[in-house]
Amino acid sequence: MKLRNALLLGAAFMAGIVSAPQIARLAHHVGVTAAFAEGADNPDTYRLLSLFGDVFERVRADYVEPVGDRELVENSINGMLTGLDPHSSYMNAKAFQDMQVQTRGEFGGLGLEVTQDNGFIKVISPIDDTPAARAGIKAGDLILALDGKSVQGLTLNDAVDKMRGAPNSKITLTIKRTGVEKPIEVSLKREIIHIQVVRSSLEGDIGYIRLSQFTEQSDSGIRQAVQKLETQAGGHIKGFVLDLRNNPGGLLDQAVAVSNDFLNHGEIVSTRARHPDDSQRWDAKAGGDLTNGAPLVVLINNGSASASEIVSGALQDDRRAVLLGTRSFGKGSVQTVIPLPGNNGAIRLTTARYYTPSGRSIQGLGITPDVEVHESRETNTAMLPEREADLNHTITNSGGTNSGATEQPAPPRSDLPPIAKEIPARPPADWPAFDPAKTDTDFQLQEGLKLVRAMAAMKRADAN
Repeated sequence: MKLRNALLLGAAFMAGIVSAPQIARLAHHVGVTAAFAEGADNPDTYRLLSLFGDVFERVRADYVEPVGDRELVENSINGMLTGLDPHSSYMNAKAFQDMQVQTRGEFGGLGLEVTQDNGFIKVISPIDDTPAARAGIKAGDLILALDGKSVQGLTLNDAVDKMRGAPNSKITLTIKRTGVEKPIEVSLKREIIHIQVVRSSLEGDIGYIRLSQFTEQSDSGIRQAVQKLETQAGGHIKGFVLDLRNNPGGLLDQAVAVSNDFLNHGEIVSTRARHPDDSQRWDAKAGGDLTNGAPLVVLINNGSASASEIVSGALQDDRRAVLLGTRSFGKGSVQTVIPLPGNNGAIRLTTARYYTPSGRSIQGLGITPDVEVHESRETNTAMLPEREADLNHTITNSGGTNSGATEQPAPPRSDLPPIAKEIPARPPADWPAFDPAKTDTDFQLQEGLKLVRAMAAMKRADAN
């Protein structure tokens, strides 16, 4: 299916050659070969491509500033794809390369996790043993300028792109730090940064594993984390908390592999495409559970999307884990990356919907946790879209056991410990402000630890 769609795209451009000379020049410019697909001779196709050619020539000739053909073509392709749904898009050669770097989990850079704050770039945290960490950059620092040029007006992606670069190349950051009156200038030398997608710690007798995204390093990182925690605890871990909050997803094969790290049997996920022959199903392999059935709580929130929802849905449907937190993002579609010939980048095209083992589609709905717990007492604080359903041009929820639903209810559970009913939905009024460096300020995590300990106690009681 993927190859057929790619070929149809090329053939559609070629179809306008005979009716619009400008389309021929455009086709030659983007390197389209003379291949024709069945059905491409629809008269409407010729007329519409001729219309495109007319607009293309008008913009080339009369736009207020000169604009290159490649820019016009790339913008047109991207407009065609982004008009379909929020996740289909065009990537030029550089963007495609950046995406490959991101999924590999390593790049040349400084080792900073950043976000945007009032026009500046705010440091979330430096990654351990990286140039940024060794230079003393701290969480909460505001980056005002890069090599003396203000970051105001730059998008977050643009700023990140400028901070990345070839290993051993230098860059100077101008930083504003709370409590320091004057800006600080820090000179750094870029290195190969390995993204630490998995972090773990022993919280008393519970193993805590944080997975920030699904890259090629995710499955191996989970395996190493479980082994490390078991060793630290001398083999006496009572349970695990898997933290998927604010995990935007990533690679489908890694979602399957991570799910299998906690499952021994059954379906993990299935996908259904436009053409039935392209639909697929993935099952867990016997003996895959690294934790030997230890009690497991999974933390999710509205930032848990795509691959995170595949893992959450599989573990919830199998009753392997209890989900705690808030409803997930609701991205139930699969994107296929199709490289384009001639070093012209790639398209990211939505090609299927995915479904949990019970047949649920989470598209636009998300996954509802078994135990609802909010991170703070505040409500409606989000300034940006919180979920898939808030975006424009979202694809419909269809084909699942819950088609047409307005909410994704969790399957009824009868296996929860009594304490689950006592867990408050929001922290008490005197709960300390959240500090990412202090786990005891993380209300959702603390309630998750409480729940998994109760699950362990119930398991021991049942065994006796």
